[in-house]
Amino acid sequence: MSNVRHVLVLPDRDAAEEVAEELGQRFGISEEPQLVRDALAGEDDAEDVQWLVVVEDSAERLDASALDAFAAEYEGWLETP
Repeated sequence: MSNVRHVLVLPDRDAAEEVAEELGQRFGISEEPQLVRDALAGEDDAEDVQWLVVVEDSAERLDASALDAFAAEYEGWLETP
């Protein structure tokens, strides 16, 4: 079994929380995504913080382009390795 991880980058916590909640409904994921605060390099200001939504996809069934389009609805994107 593979360990595929998708990371969606969102502009703020509210967007990240909405995305995390909507992921289960839209993509049928059963495992709860992880929310991670990601301060931009060299920035201490709380306004310059992005949030990451980390989705484990061990079955490799999630489509990266669909996840990217979904994140774009919230002014975010799918981070590519």
